[in-house]
Amino acid sequence: MKKVKITVIRKACYSDLQAQYENPIEHSCDICEGMSWISVDAQQPQGLCPEAWKSMREFVEVLAQGGGNFFDGWMKNPYSAMISCNDGFRPVSFLIEAVQS
Repeated sequence: MKKVKITVIRKACYSDLQAQYENPIEHSCDICEGMSWISVDAQQPQGLCPEAWKSMREFVEVLAQGGGNFFDGWMKNPYSAMISCNDGFRPVSFLIEAVQS
C-alpha cells in the first residue's frame, strides 16, 4: 500500500449562512490552512477531524491501493483528489495525493 498525504488547501467561513441558520456554538473546527497528515495503510491519521475523514476515506483507500483517475481525468495529477469536509458553514478543502513510501 502507498502512503497518502492529506493537506489543507483552503478553509472557508460563510458567516451569512451561520447568522441565518446555525445555532451559536462555543467551539468549531481547529484545522488551519497548510496543515497536513500522512495516512499509512489507508488509516485515519491521528489529529484529523473524524467528520472530514468520512468525506475522504474512500478516496484515500483507492489511492493507497495504487488507484486513481477519479471521474475520468478530473485532476491534473490522476493520483490525487480535492475533497471538502461536510461542514456547510465552515467547509475545508483537502488535497489528497498518493506519495512514494
